Order: sequence, then C-alpha cells, then structure tokens
Amino acid sequence: MAPHFKHEHKLRKQGAWPVAGVDEAGRGPLAGPVVASAVILDPDNLPDGLDDSKKLTARAREFAYKQIFSKALSIGIGLSPAHEIDRVNIRQATHLVMRRALFGLAMIPAHALIDGNDLPKNLPCPGTTLVKGDAHSLSIAAASIIAKVTRDRLMQRLSEAEPQYGFAQHAGYGTLAHRQALILHGPGAFHRLTFAPIKNLALPR
Repeated sequence: MAPHFKHEHKLRKQGAWPVAGVDEAGRGPLAGPVVASAVILDPDNLPDGLDDSKKLTARAREFAYKQIFSKALSIGIGLSPAHEIDRVNIRQATHLVMRRALFGLAMIPAHALIDGNDLPKNLPCPGTTLVKGDAHSLSIAAASIIAKVTRDRLMQRLSEAEPQYGFAQHAGYGTLAHRQALILHGPGAFHRLTFAPIKNLALPR
C-alpha cells in the first residue's frame, strides 16, 4: 500500500486545516539524537516520490527530501540529543521532539497525524495516531523522510567529531562494528548511556 492523502482530505472537509504529519527517526540507536519532523503539505502541489522512508533508498530519500522542501507549506524539525534522552528516557524524548517539530511550524496546524500509537501530550493542536502511518498518510511519509535525512546528515557530522565509532556507516545503531568500537574505546560524547548495551558495559565515558 502506498501512502495517500485521504486522512488529510477527510480532516479538511471537517474544517480541520491545515493538517501536519509527524514522524520521528532514531528512536532505537545507541548514539546520536532522536529527530522528529512535522510537515504540512500543499494539497494542490503534492511532492513526488513519497513513501515510508525505510522503503526508500538513500538516493530516493534525498530526491524526496528536496521535493518536500520545495513544495510543502511548512516544515518543522525537533531533536533531542543523547544526554537529554538519558535524562528523560527515550519515550519522553520522542514526545519532546514531536512537540518541538509542531511548534516549529510557520503556521499553527488544526490537526496532527502522528505515526504510531502513542499520542504526546501538550501538542499545539488535536492529534490522531496512525499505526504504520508513514505507509498510509502522505503527510506522515513526508515527515518520516525529513526526519530520516536530517538525522542521517547529523550522524555524518558526529562521525567527523568521533570517527572511531563509524557513525557515518551505521547511524548509531547497534551493529557488530559499533559494539566492537564501544568495547575498544568506551562510550563517547554522543552515546546514550542509559541504553542497555552501553549501560551493561560498565565502562567510563
């Protein structure tokens, strides 16, 4: 199933417009920020090539990313670094970045369509969760692409700061190479120390 604009059209007919799609990237990695994006698409000028970001190649995501930025009515991005994730836990950090992304929009949405089944509190508008929303909503698919590309670019920059961990190759996920680097070097400045694979190493930062 390809993502569509039916949920947005339905809300628009009910008088809830504009509608923002919201999704996050980076909830599971051992390092780096969790990033969320909120996107309000123009119903009369929808971008090409949108799909769940996980189904797209890196090249296709970059193409879609440019399409979204050239055609969307508004885009907001929120992030939470590793030290904040450690302080508040990953679920709360994910809620924080979704709120930050929505509050970062240039226009106040009348409704938010949020990927998953966990609705954050204190949003600037009413919200609805959609399980696998990036496969069912063009707005959420757009947000998933913006969040994914933004985070991948950030991880490239973090890799330049701490090249020994190979963030550019695995984006902070717990690959074998990443775990071996952790054993060899211990956690770095961008690692999530409360995540079990790192916490259980019992190594100093």
